[in-house]
Amino acid sequence: MGKVAVGAAVVCTAAVCAAAAALVVRHRMRSSGRWAKAMAILTEFEEKCGTPIGKLRQVADALTVEMQAGLASEGGSKLKMLISYVDNLPTGDEKGLFYALDLGGTNFRVLRVQLGCKDKNVVEKEFEEVSIPPHLMVGTSEALFDFIAEALAKFIATEGEDFHL
Repeated sequence: MGKVAVGAAVVCTAAVCAAAAALVVRHRMRSSGRWAKAMAILTEFEEKCGTPIGKLRQVADALTVEMQAGLASEGGSKLKMLISYVDNLPTGDEKGLFYALDLGGTNFRVLRVQLGCKDKNVVEKEFEEVSIPPHLMVGTSEALFDFIAEALAKFIATEGEDFHL
């Protein structure tokens, strides 16, 4: 018998022993009444932790109102919202050099991607992560976007020959 066969036999034997042990433990718990007690505790815990559907709907509705208010005017909501103006999804036929911004938290990323249609997908990519100064996080959107525009301009200036088809 080869090493692989011995190894497989050992693994199978261990699995059978583990399954048998689990069945014995389960049987003992059920027969001693501890199973019912454990299930009662778990059921009570589940009921106390569950959020009623009505409460979830209230949260969703309140969030929707805050998002709409945030998009309607600057300072109109506690949620900071930015209109993206994206009106359709990519088709996969895109070809050329594209830039993207990923704004979130205390940083944003500037991404440069060379796309080559469906057959080549992403040909080349690079990105830079930029920390947002704390004073811009609580300032005006104009100051924040001026900072982002400057960082984007610097990143674009570093474009090399690798990013041309």
